[in-house]
Amino acid sequence: MRYCSLGSGSKGNGTLIEQGATRLLVDCGFSLRSTEQRLRHAGISGEQLTAVLVTHEHSDHIQGVAKLARKFDLPVYLTPGTGYALRQELLDFRWIDLHSRVVIGELEVSPVAVPHDAREPCQFIFDNGQQRLGVLTDTGSITPWIVEQYAKLDALFLEANYDPRMLAMGPYPSFLKARVGGELGHLSNHQAASLLGMIDLEQLQHIAIAHISEKNNRPELARSAFADVLANWSGELLLAEQNQGLPWQTISGLSHHHCALSGSR
Repeated sequence: MRYCSLGSGSKGNGTLIEQGATRLLVDCGFSLRSTEQRLRHAGISGEQLTAVLVTHEHSDHIQGVAKLARKFDLPVYLTPGTGYALRQELLDFRWIDLHSRVVIGELEVSPVAVPHDAREPCQFIFDNGQQRLGVLTDTGSITPWIVEQYAKLDALFLEANYDPRMLAMGPYPSFLKARVGGELGHLSNHQAASLLGMIDLEQLQHIAIAHISEKNNRPELARSAFADVLANWSGELLLAEQNQGLPWQTISGLSHHHCALSGSR
């Protein structure tokens, strides 16, 4: 399995996950033209996509979904709550039940309910039977359910949206500061680090820092916040950027937790 980011931040998001001939695009927060350019940069055409998955209805995640899905005749997987925002669109909707996994091509997808100020938001974990990739952005707080679901992964695409001091001193109006920093907003650097302190890092090959605010954070602040909890970790810390995204990252090998699962049958 491999993954890349087409871009990550408040101006647009899109994450590609590939397993064999299965290529899933999580969110499409760019114009159709920009999305196609970003896909080409990743060496992929729209015709090669299998489906679009949508985490929630905010414009930086949903802007290009309908046009992309129509042009390439793609099914769109999303919760009914998220689908309400696209109710005028005649698309091939596949409804996600937050309590059920769904198999799309060669990947099993587990939706995870998250606290965010949207109708029915979720994030996703992807499993190819050997490796697990977790995507976790647009989350206001770390819940016990999130910790349980993301406990054992081989790669994690993780929001570290803001530095609390920069947010407090920054240009946002007070209502927006309260929204971003609230229980239904985004993860701060330290909240993201706290999750890493609660999950099993042993199998984690990559952590990609994602959805960094251009006004309320800096990559070096996020890395610094992660330093203590990752002090003895031997994996690779990556950065998904707004414009450049993140190049393809391959998750290698057979993870121990899958060996243990298969060996116990």
